[in-house]
Amino acid sequence: MSNVKQPNLYQAIIPLLIIVISAAFSILRWNAGMFVPLLTGIVTTALLGLYLGYKWGDLEKFLSDGVSRALTAIFMLFIIGSIIGTWILSGVIPTLIYYGLDILSPDIFLPTVAITTAILGLATGSSFTAIATIGLAFMAVGQGIGFPPALVAGTIISGALFGDKLSALSDTTNLTPAMVDTDLFSHIKHMLWDSIPAFAICLVLYYFFGMKYSGNSVNLEKVSAIMDALNQTFNITPVLLLLPVLTIYIVTRKFPAIPSLLLVSVLGGITAMAFQGSSLSQVIQSMTNGYTSQSGLKLLDSLLNQGGMKSMFELIALVILATAFGGILEGTGVLKTVLNSFINKARTTGSLIFSTILSTLVIGFASGAQYLAIILPARAFVGAYKQRGLDTKNLSRCVEAAGTVGINLVPWSVNALFAAKILGVSPTEFIPFIFFSFLIPLINLIYGYTGISIVKKTYPEMGTDSTSKTDPNEREVVI
Repeated sequence: MSNVKQPNLYQAIIPLLIIVISAAFSILRWNAGMFVPLLTGIVTTALLGLYLGYKWGDLEKFLSDGVSRALTAIFMLFIIGSIIGTWILSGVIPTLIYYGLDILSPDIFLPTVAITTAILGLATGSSFTAIATIGLAFMAVGQGIGFPPALVAGTIISGALFGDKLSALSDTTNLTPAMVDTDLFSHIKHMLWDSIPAFAICLVLYYFFGMKYSGNSVNLEKVSAIMDALNQTFNITPVLLLLPVLTIYIVTRKFPAIPSLLLVSVLGGITAMAFQGSSLSQVIQSMTNGYTSQSGLKLLDSLLNQGGMKSMFELIALVILATAFGGILEGTGVLKTVLNSFINKARTTGSLIFSTILSTLVIGFASGAQYLAIILPARAFVGAYKQRGLDTKNLSRCVEAAGTVGINLVPWSVNALFAAKILGVSPTEFIPFIFFSFLIPLINLIYGYTGISIVKKTYPEMGTDSTSKTDPNEREVVI
């Protein structure tokens, strides 16, 4: 590939503009999903790559390299699908719905949702798992007591993201510091500066948003009908709540994620046979095809007709296309050109952090792939942070802010589409209520321009004068 050219900024912007525009039309106007926009982006980038001198074999390798990064995530999505199926069949999720309807007060419903999903996300290290289990139960409870589905979904996602972001078990929380040469626990500790204030503000906002609906009289007839239907369909017992507790224990033992989640799915199947009298055939069916609810209540059936590995096929196809697109963008130098333009325009610490967050969001909006939005900016900006005498944990915090949390604001991202599939609410409806995803990048920008919590560090390999490039009035707070 010695004869290939690097794209200039104008050439590099073309595939990014095309996919953003096509995605916006496909999602917001045509309601046709992300398959055609992603394929259009791949074709556009491939044509650009041929123009730059790459051979077709090179482009195919870029595509396959991109997809290979998603294999772990694909396996996890299959297993999460089976967990949802067995947790419904076993009565765990119905039990959570039943007791939630019985004890939750509308006054504190939304803060309770945020805190509970945050705890589960922190314990499991997976926002997907929190959304697909306790989140699904909260959707039924929220609609049962009169809350708008979009508001409940946004609250669930905010809580799950907070837990995922600060969990030592999270894949993204482990990946990000590894990309910028910092250690995991320094990274987590540094993220407390943005995560705690953002989540506290979220709880206040959700409380006041909830107050708007708490005055509404709860439709007791509707709630009673849901509880009766659950009682008639499942053996509801507090003992079933031990499975979520056991799940937290298994995951916190720091076993590998895939075997742990697989064990959780199997335990769900065993619980279904022990408490609901399900046969092995029904367990396998629920793992494969999901649970089929026939309670007679439309609302309940729509929430419980979930799960199964087959239900994840569409999402997995999107993951494959998104990571293939990211692979060809990276391989042809498109993303390198775009990222370098952001780095070159950053003159102060504030503008460097702004460039980091903006470039991460640009990659997120262009590809919809979380891993890509984390890996590429982390790689690209690490030298700039070291040259300016800034500890790279400042970089890892910013990349998490936009790549792990902010990407949920992208309607065609894998994260948003997963939540939409599980919770039954379109991304454009719940995104305005994911307050955590708005607050985290904003707080990091404030810190960047004020110097609050920005940690300096001299890197000998970058030269002894590296700290002279930082802002003279920047306030250093070492934690």
